[in-house]
Amino acid sequence: MTGIEQTVFIVDDDAAIRVSLSRALTRRGYRVECHESAASFLATYTGMRQGCLVLDYGMPGMNGLELQDRLRHSGHTLPIIFVTGHGGVPESVRAIKAGAIDFLQKPFSQSQLVERIDQALAISREQAEQQSASQQWQARFDRLTPREREIAEFILSNPSLVSNKQIAADLGISPRTVEHHRARIFEKLEVSSVAELIGLSREGETPTA
Repeated sequence: MTGIEQTVFIVDDDAAIRVSLSRALTRRGYRVECHESAASFLATYTGMRQGCLVLDYGMPGMNGLELQDRLRHSGHTLPIIFVTGHGGVPESVRAIKAGAIDFLQKPFSQSQLVERIDQALAISREQAEQQSASQQWQARFDRLTPREREIAEFILSNPSLVSNKQIAADLGISPRTVEHHRARIFEKLEVSSVAELIGLSREGETPTA
């Protein structure tokens, strides 16, 4: 695991199941947080914490699928594992299509749940790493002046046309000016070559203007 602590959120209206799962997962070394309803979970979850959601489908009030929809529409990507004693094939298909890791029918084995939790936490970690890379790239890109940004975007959009003369001709400036700006771009973005610049941009996705 990375140094960032991850949480297994359990949302189930059945207190006995919450206690049983919490004890079992805590013994295995997981950090666990329990909620008795979707509303209780939404009241405290901000989207800033890594982890996964073990979610009961058939809860009173807002059910599991409705909570999944709410999270997705809010832009939260917390991986979800559904557990249910009531849901059928249509519900499971809908949940999986919407991005759920799995739809486990009660009773299920602890080993089966743990396997899915580990899978979900790995996805959560990967999402956090991608978000961090994107934020770092955006922070570097924001250091550029408008002209430097224009040249950097030209290089990223035209990787086969990266000579100073080619860039100068396209942008209507002198090759010497391009050379100066290019050096500043590399310095501010902390890269030493066009290949490294392109690689970092792919890792961090395209920065916003």
